[in-house]
Amino acid sequence: METYLVGGAVRDALLGIPVYDHDWVVVGATPAEMLAQGFDQVGKDFPVFLHPKTKEEYALARMERKVGQGYHGFEMSYDPAVTLEEDLIRRDLTINAMAQDGDGRIIDPYGGRKDLENKVLRHVSDAFEEDPLRVLRVARFAAKLAPLGFQLAAETLALMQRMAASGELSALTPERVWQEVVKALGTERPSVFFATLDRSDAVAILFPELYALHGVTQPEQYHPEGDVWVHTLMVLDAAARLSNDLSVRLGALLHDLGKGVTPQALWPKHHGHEQAGVPLVTAFCQRYRVPKKQQQFAEKVTEFHGVIHKGLDSEGRPALKPKTYLKVLTACGALKDIAVFEKLLTACEADAKGRTGFETQDYPQKPYWLALAQAANQVDNQAILATGVQGAAVGEAIEADRKHRIQAFNQAW
Repeated sequence: METYLVGGAVRDALLGIPVYDHDWVVVGATPAEMLAQGFDQVGKDFPVFLHPKTKEEYALARMERKVGQGYHGFEMSYDPAVTLEEDLIRRDLTINAMAQDGDGRIIDPYGGRKDLENKVLRHVSDAFEEDPLRVLRVARFAAKLAPLGFQLAAETLALMQRMAASGELSALTPERVWQEVVKALGTERPSVFFATLDRSDAVAILFPELYALHGVTQPEQYHPEGDVWVHTLMVLDAAARLSNDLSVRLGALLHDLGKGVTPQALWPKHHGHEQAGVPLVTAFCQRYRVPKKQQQFAEKVTEFHGVIHKGLDSEGRPALKPKTYLKVLTACGALKDIAVFEKLLTACEADAKGRTGFETQDYPQKPYWLALAQAANQVDNQAILATGVQGAAVGEAIEADRKHRIQAFNQAW
């Protein structure tokens, strides 16, 4: 029995970046032998074991054979005779197909170290084509390693395009796709994930609402960067610079879906795209079983980003009616949870900064709306009740007081 450190831990250590997870491959062992040493078996699809002390994952070396469609369409062999090289050749990228033995020696049968040095993402073998999830995984690695200058090998891109054309991507489960999206949204340059999928012809299949943004024009004075697809990727990266919060980044990604359904005759204007985008965001989130709170947040960003931008005019003065401000504050939950509202404003800030030439421009709307929410929330409910109002009149009095406070705040702004 021989044990090797494999995959991301080896790759990241060679790159000099933090290693968070350690995965191990065991060669020459049986499940019974692992259990006898105190390992706990997990997973039904293939035997993975947790170390009795470290709880790190140890997998038996395996070979796979494609027998059906999709991620689960494999027949696996865990014979103790399977070699380390046979296990590694089934992995996705050469930089993930290296191992390290107990003496610290790197085993690199497929040129992973050279590709690390040359900053190339290259598939290990034609076995790559058998697992459609690898299209998303490679796109995620492209995003993760983009700040280091990594590029996708031309032959790997061609293979990914062939996989997209085969129809296999449609066999991916929503959960697996969403898992990869979450990991990609957590990177420093999440736009690279979607741009790589787009080059692979996968966006049209997996995310048609986003694909519909290609070539959709916008007013050039506000959007020098070009079409809505380009703008969306810029907004996503702006959100990544402003916040680590997944909801903020998802809201940034989906905020302009409504522009994809504007009749072309109306371009470059998109009046009402906010409302038009809400059902598209809902459909996207339901298809990928996005947690409800994140779905609702993305819907609010989509519906209200336009009016939030208009909260101040070009000279920084309040530009809306008190009842409109109160409607936005109420609908966005600002009077109940200011922290969530602040995240929503951060997504709006990303929208404003995700434009060519506007990347470093101030976004005074954020501090303005936060201060406005605090002013509107200073209502003294007890004082209102002390006036003797009852029933529905109580709510009306609170609303009137909030509008008055909003008006007074705007006069002083």
